[in-house]
Amino acid sequence: MTDHAFTDPPGMPEDERMTDAELKVVREWLGLSLQWLADHLGVSLRTVQHWEQGKYAIPDGVRLTVEQLETTAAQQVTAGVTMLMDVPDPVLGLPRECPADCPWPPSWHRAIAARIAQEVTGLSMVYADTSD
Repeated sequence: MTDHAFTDPPGMPEDERMTDAELKVVREWLGLSLQWLADHLGVSLRTVQHWEQGKYAIPDGVRLTVEQLETTAAQQVTAGVTMLMDVPDPVLGLPRECPADCPWPPSWHRAIAARIAQEVTGLSMVYADTSD
């Protein structure tokens, strides 16, 4: 696999870079595997591993992409909370597996569900029937 070329803006200050720890924490918090993130970024698994191990500096473009993923997650959490907040006996259906056209892995959906459950009292989570 040829890694996607991420470039830093000229004069990128070191104190504005995403750290190896930040990348790993955010990736795990979003429920994303190393392989999923590598595929999403268009880089090799080894590159993401090296970023998380602090062997390579994390390019600013990666930080920006990860911030976009965080924004998307926050939007999904907000939408889920809004939809379920005032529902009596709220239930959230989760996929066991995602269809090929689903952009997010099941672990992403579980991470979003966990955050929604923090906000919606009495939320039940079930696996949705994915055999449609």
